[in-house]
Amino acid sequence: MFSRLSHDVKQYLLITANYWAFTLTDGALRMLVVLYFYQLGYTPLQIAFLFLFYEAFGVITNLVGGWLGARLGLNQTMNIGLGLQLFALAMLAVPSVFLSVMWVMGAQALSGIAKDLNKMSAKSAIKLLVPEGHNSTLFKWVALLTGSKNTLKGFGFFLGGVLLTTLGFQGAVLALLIGLTVVFVASLIFLKKELGRSSDKPKFNAMFSKSSAINRLSLARLFLFAARDIWFVVALPVYFSTQYQWSHTQVGAFMASWIIIYGLVQTQAPKLFTQRRDGYSAFLWVCSLALIPLSIALGANTSGTFPAPVLLPGLLAFGVVFPRGHVGT
Repeated sequence: MFSRLSHDVKQYLLITANYWAFTLTDGALRMLVVLYFYQLGYTPLQIAFLFLFYEAFGVITNLVGGWLGARLGLNQTMNIGLGLQLFALAMLAVPSVFLSVMWVMGAQALSGIAKDLNKMSAKSAIKLLVPEGHNSTLFKWVALLTGSKNTLKGFGFFLGGVLLTTLGFQGAVLALLIGLTVVFVASLIFLKKELGRSSDKPKFNAMFSKSSAINRLSLARLFLFAARDIWFVVALPVYFSTQYQWSHTQVGAFMASWIIIYGLVQTQAPKLFTQRRDGYSAFLWVCSLALIPLSIALGANTSGTFPAPVLLPGLLAFGVVFPRGHVGT
């Protein structure tokens, strides 16, 4: 059946499978690092520092990724991303005595670069595979890819919690390393060569948009995702472990449920989002999004803590609205 598919569809499926496998390991690794290093006695602030390079280098990679893809080809940047993730996993598979803060920050920096190279390559490659002028089809394919990615990241969170419980940290990292190596070899063999490579070498300053509106949009997205990650990268998993005494599997299961709902809503973005030239629709979604954490904070302020009846439904509501505000912005 696979052999009967068109070349472009085969490439789309390969890119998607590559992206899914990477996302699964990325989500599992994030949960492993948070829960394991908290278990070792690291403070939440120290754990946050472990992710500082992950996020910072991801921003830098997003900035230069398109330029690299045009010069090297999207197949190359995607495979480089997979290779860097394998190297990051190998760094974390060493005995725990070697896992200093700086060592783990270095591994997380590589993982952050790998994540955004892989993401940029997958989304850009799909744009090349969709015929010129079919913008609605492109929107649907990208929404499906991004939404399914977030759903897989949710499964990754759950997988990370389960692997930590059953295999321990080193065993879990080795399992992820072996699985991703298989995907990397398949990508090297089957992914189309020269995909997305520009015939003329773009200049470095070409990566900046000449549109002030696009540059403002990029800045808004930076703050949007930074605000989300302040909650979800470190604070929530640690809070659930300390205040609710949840096990690693329970923390992973809740985080997985949240991101899966987020991803499912995002796959429906083309149906849910009505574009307007004046940006009014986007403004309404962003205002709705801001009201949810404000309501959670007010509820906590009233009771003096974050009771489960306030926090958990509020987080689920945030997971439903956030992808719509994301599409709107």
